[in-house]
Amino acid sequence: MSKKISLEIKDKVISKIKDEGLSVAQAASEFGLSANTIYGWVSPARNSKADPSIMELSKLRRENAELKQIIGGIMLDTERGKKNR
Repeated sequence: MSKKISLEIKDKVISKIKDEGLSVAQAASEFGLSANTIYGWVSPARNSKADPSIMELSKLRRENAELKQIIGGIMLDTERGKKNR
């Protein structure tokens, strides 16, 4: 038997995924929900074809943050190399 999940919880889960970059697996664990349920909420089928899905946005935000860290490290290494010449 499935339980009814309040709109408040659903909105909170979607917000954490969309705005904070929380993965579906992490959200499922944190809120005690099935990952499949959450995927149903954030699936591209529920969004218009022109808009990227919440999952795509979340993934891109995480990748962007990782790339910024990599670039920052490279820039620091480059600056250190210039100072040591």
